[in-house]
Amino acid sequence: QLVESGGGSVQAGGSLTLSCVASGYNFTRGCMSWFRQAPGKEREGVASAGEISTYYADSVKGRFTVSRDNAKNTVYLQMNSLKPEDAAMYYCAASQAYCGCNVAAYNYWGQGTQVTVS
Repeated sequence: QLVESGGGSVQAGGSLTLSCVASGYNFTRGCMSWFRQAPGKEREGVASAGEISTYYADSVKGRFTVSRDNAKNTVYLQMNSLKPEDAAMYYCAASQAYCGCNVAAYNYWGQGTQVTVS
């Protein structure tokens, strides 16, 4: 089970930190990723934290930072300099075999946390 938190409403230029806590899952192995989906748009990859490396979508590079705390079974997404186009439902996802932006490759998903940027 993956449970996201930390979403909310923020003004453009502001910051938010999302958290995703995993349970019933071998968190130390595989990849933890963040996706987002805005109304009327497809779900897109935002950032991934593999066992060693991290990956970012071009649209968030330099503004977002993904990190994981294996001791807490938690992955974070620090979002700075938020733009209106960052507004979306943000989802946490986990895979033990893949690390990237392919939505179909992820086995486990959270319910999402809403981010609004005005």
